[in-house]
Order: sequence, then structure tokens, then C-alpha cells
Amino acid sequence: MMSSQNVGTVPSTGASRSDVLLRLALVADVVLTGANGIGYLALATVLDSFLGVPPSVQYAVGVFLTVYALWVLAVSRQERISRGAVAVVIGLNVAWAGASVVTVLVDALTATGAGNGWIVFQGLTVAAMGALQYVGLRRM
Repeated sequence: MMSSQNVGTVPSTGASRSDVLLRLALVADVVLTGANGIGYLALATVLDSFLGVPPSVQYAVGVFLTVYALWVLAVSRQERISRGAVAVVIGLNVAWAGASVVTVLVDALTATGAGNGWIVFQGLTVAAMGALQYVGLRRM
């Protein structure tokens, strides 16, 4: 049975009700970006012929994504999420999404059809993350 003292309490994570969407969007970004980064690092030599992207590029992207995911995790775990840090996360996500489209349009990586599809899919996913984070930031 719930006592009247527990009604309306803030979750134990320290999150206020206004930042729940933002925290979820940041954590989703951490999971997807981290998995992608680790995937590039672990599977670069397997994926190179399928994606048409050289392992050296995959390793560099994998390192960047893994470090970025760890930083976003740190941002998401703050008791009071920094609006400035979230603005940087959103800006980097928008830049990544744009760079993904440009990369395919100019055939910068000479990727295979599957590789170009993956790059565009990744860009769209990152854009969606940025949009969700923006909505979460506005609600905060």
C-alpha cells in the first residue's frame, strides 16, 4: 500500500519529471551510438567488403562514436543536466546527420549500395535522436 508520503516523489535517479524525456533520449543515444562504435571496432574487417568502407575509416569512426557515447552518458547522469552540454549533443547529432547525407551524395567513401543505405539510415536515426533530445530540452 502506498502512503501519502510517497505520492509525487521524484524518482531515485534524481531526475525531475520535466527531464525524463531528455534523459531517455540521451540514454537511447548512448546505447545506439555505443553499440555502433563498438560494432565498427569489433567488425571492421568483416564489414569492409559488405559496406565498402575501409577498415581504417571504420576504426576511426568506431573510436569517435565510443568516446562520444561515453561523454553523452556522463551528460545524462548529471543530477542537473547541463543545457549547454545538451545543446552540443544536439548540434553534433545534426552535424552527423548532415554529414551522412553529404557523404553519400558526393560518394566520399565509395561505399557499396548497402553501405550507402547504412550511412543514410544512420543519419536518419541520429537526426531522430537529435529531434527527440531537442523536444526533451524544451520540456525541461
